Amino acid sequence: MTKMIEARGAHRIGAARAKALLCAGLLSLSLAASAAAEAPSTGIYIEPGRSPHGNDSTDALTLGATVPWSYLAPAQVPAISFHWDLFISEWRAPKPDGTGHRNFTQIGGIATWRYRFNEGTSPWFADAGIGATLMDSLYETPSRHFTTAFQFTEQLGIGRNLGERGEHELSLRLQHFSNGGIKKPNSGENFVRVRYLYRF
Repeated sequence: MTKMIEARGAHRIGAARAKALLCAGLLSLSLAASAAAEAPSTGIYIEPGRSPHGNDSTDALTLGATVPWSYLAPAQVPAISFHWDLFISEWRAPKPDGTGHRNFTQIGGIATWRYRFNEGTSPWFADAGIGATLMDSLYETPSRHFTTAFQFTEQLGIGRNLGERGEHELSLRLQHFSNGGIKKPNSGENFVRVRYLYRF
């Protein structure tokens, strides 16, 4: 029995380490890139979202900024770009006992890769990102329970640029939060989000 418990503990630690190493590796790849051609401009966004749990759903409102960082010259891979996604978010969640709601504040950063269709010329794009977040307290609802304030996050999105120079951006995004098995229980949380971004 002791060996089984030790094995499970080692597995959880190993999973968390693997996720942390993946984050570090991807971020290092981005930082190691040097000087490519001029990157897209910085953008600011507002992003409402909701976790799909019926009466136990959590609402979120996020404000953030995207900061471009080029590591591949457009001449080499014109359809792919990279940016940092830095944000602050407010979650409004039902209390575990069902007596009302409680607010949680979260900050985070996501390393995001963007693929633009039609070899980089389309207004349509797809995003994929991985990052980390920190909450002001442990998130808990009738159906979800975080055991750490620190959470990894993964995000997928699809969207379209609008406007004369593509300065307006609308996207639909799916985002997952989990501590990667650092501590149990690790119920995690998922959000469906809609983002409006304005690019300077």
